[in-house]
Amino acid sequence: MKKRKLGKSDIDLAVVGLGCMGMSEFYGPAEDSKSIEVIHHALERGVNFFDTADMYGVGRNEELVGKALEGKREQAVIATKFAVVRGDDGSRFGISGKPEYVKSACEKSLKRLNIETIDLYYQHRVDPETPIEDTVGAMAELVKEGKVKYLGLSECSTDTLRRA
Repeated sequence: MKKRKLGKSDIDLAVVGLGCMGMSEFYGPAEDSKSIEVIHHALERGVNFFDTADMYGVGRNEELVGKALEGKREQAVIATKFAVVRGDDGSRFGISGKPEYVKSACEKSLKRLNIETIDLYYQHRVDPETPIEDTVGAMAELVKEGKVKYLGLSECSTDTLRRA
């Protein structure tokens, strides 16, 4: 499988990645064993980028990805997202980019994924109530602490990206 650099990072990504959202929610029920088979099959075919989020299956998707990639961490680039706040029952409470939430969400994601460092950590939706500078500042601290390698923003304006 062909690979390309992720921006200016040292990460080589396969040109095909696997979004894992549907393995836990939104498209009907999925068996964990089948989902793990799909992830393993993707790895065998040279796919190395796996995208998840803390909101998918209310954290269950991260657990699934972590389980599937256990013992195969060196073969995988793991991306996960934060900011969509949900209750344990799946109800949506809103969006948060507050620094304390960023740090808490990262800790929970690391635990669910069963990894020490997230390769790409990005904000799923921009919080209109929290200055992006504050959110990205908290994310940058996670990089300094070694919990995250690279940062990103999803669905943001060019102005927001410049301020970040």
